[in-house]
Amino acid sequence: MLSARSLFQEIIDDDESFRLFCSIAASGEAQGGWENGRIAALVPAGMRDLAPKITRHGADEDKHGRIFQALLKRRDLPSVEVPPETDYTMLLEKQGIGLPHEKLKRDEPLTERDIIVYLSHSRVTEQRAADQMDMLVKYFGDHPELGKAIRMICNDEDNHLAYCHEELLRLAYAGHGRLIQRTLRESALTEIRIYRDVSLAVMTHMGRLLRWPKAKSLALKAGIHAMYAYERAGGWRRMVDLEMPERRDALGGPATPAPAF
Repeated sequence: MLSARSLFQEIIDDDESFRLFCSIAASGEAQGGWENGRIAALVPAGMRDLAPKITRHGADEDKHGRIFQALLKRRDLPSVEVPPETDYTMLLEKQGIGLPHEKLKRDEPLTERDIIVYLSHSRVTEQRAADQMDMLVKYFGDHPELGKAIRMICNDEDNHLAYCHEELLRLAYAGHGRLIQRTLRESALTEIRIYRDVSLAVMTHMGRLLRWPKAKSLALKAGIHAMYAYERAGGWRRMVDLEMPERRDALGGPATPAPAF
């Protein structure tokens, strides 16, 4: 029987598929760390109070990248080059989700609108990350090799999501509600499509590495398409709702250091 738990167990039990999984995750986190670091450095003068939180967001993502690299090192596995069709972060950026890298590489202050767009994009992508980590903690939170890492990352992702909710609500109360809601909707509809495409690409690579029979690969691809249909029909709305989080000022302190592996 196919299930998320059995599928992920199969991936982590095989060195080559585990190597690809960790490499993809580490690459995405490292890119997110760089982006947040640049955004923090370019925050406009009127929003400088956000800079420490954006900096911490980036530091957390850098830490997650190091954690995935450490998991590879524990098995004495080198990382692999990430296939471009599985690079979720870069594909989103190409579709306009996330501030353009060309803009972030310039030493010019961002605008207030840029920061609102950044937070709206983050709210969508952090929902996906939080959902995925909740699932991994549910099934593998006590895993002797992965449990400590995924529990820490899950807690950080919950903090990131809470931060996005709180800051976007504050900005909505300040008169930016229409821009926020429009950006959230556009971002969510783009993200679910990119997530579908990346999921299909990742499953294709995993199927090759794990030698899945054709019937299994087809069943998994059908499941991915079904999830996309659900999200396109209305499931995307969970990614755009805003509510005041229980965790207030979730990124108000220093980043938690990565554990030793």
